[in-house]
Amino acid sequence: MTTACPTLRVADFATESIAIDQLATRGYVIVPNFLAREQCSQLYHYAQHLEPQAWQQAGIGRADNYTTNTAVRQDKIRWLQSDFPYENAYLEMMDQLRLDLNRELFMGLFDYECHLAHYPPGAFYRKHLDAFKGRSNRILTTVFYLNSDWRKQDGGQLVIYGDNGEVLETVLPEAGKLVVFLSDVFLHEVLAGSRDRYSITGWYRLNTSIGGFIDPTR
Repeated sequence: MTTACPTLRVADFATESIAIDQLATRGYVIVPNFLAREQCSQLYHYAQHLEPQAWQQAGIGRADNYTTNTAVRQDKIRWLQSDFPYENAYLEMMDQLRLDLNRELFMGLFDYECHLAHYPPGAFYRKHLDAFKGRSNRILTTVFYLNSDWRKQDGGQLVIYGDNGEVLETVLPEAGKLVVFLSDVFLHEVLAGSRDRYSITGWYRLNTSIGGFIDPTR
């Protein structure tokens, strides 16, 4: 695995009027080809070649309420850190997107946290919200996909639901695709797939910290 620091260039998301309008009016947007194929491939191979101990079983809840429950969620995760070149490159790219979103939509996004997610064959994540109104500072969820040549029959789709339980989108996890949605609005789930599936899930947050403590903690 190379340790050279990659350069990831964010797509010109903020000036794409359609993407901005969709996020502002619908509360979610799907951006194909957010990164070039070569850059996606770099991130994919980085994730693929991480040592097993670099991953942890994903859980549900946060802080004192955090627990693992494989009946609800079966992926493994790795929180991205700025100490690792590939991870830092992604974090820097998404921080630039944070600045763009604040400039275009005046959202007041303060910071960003994210993790790699590995769904082995058969793994799923049942229907859930990423935040609850008035109880979290997570504002926007982002999901970025790394697998190339993903087909419909491979499964692993992200399903986004509307207010009445209707399916709004069934998103094929294709390399380079970015999904952004309001964290406390859209129920969603990850369907089981037949292949190892890699993605990066993150959250833009508001600053509701007091006395130097991040609210909520990871």
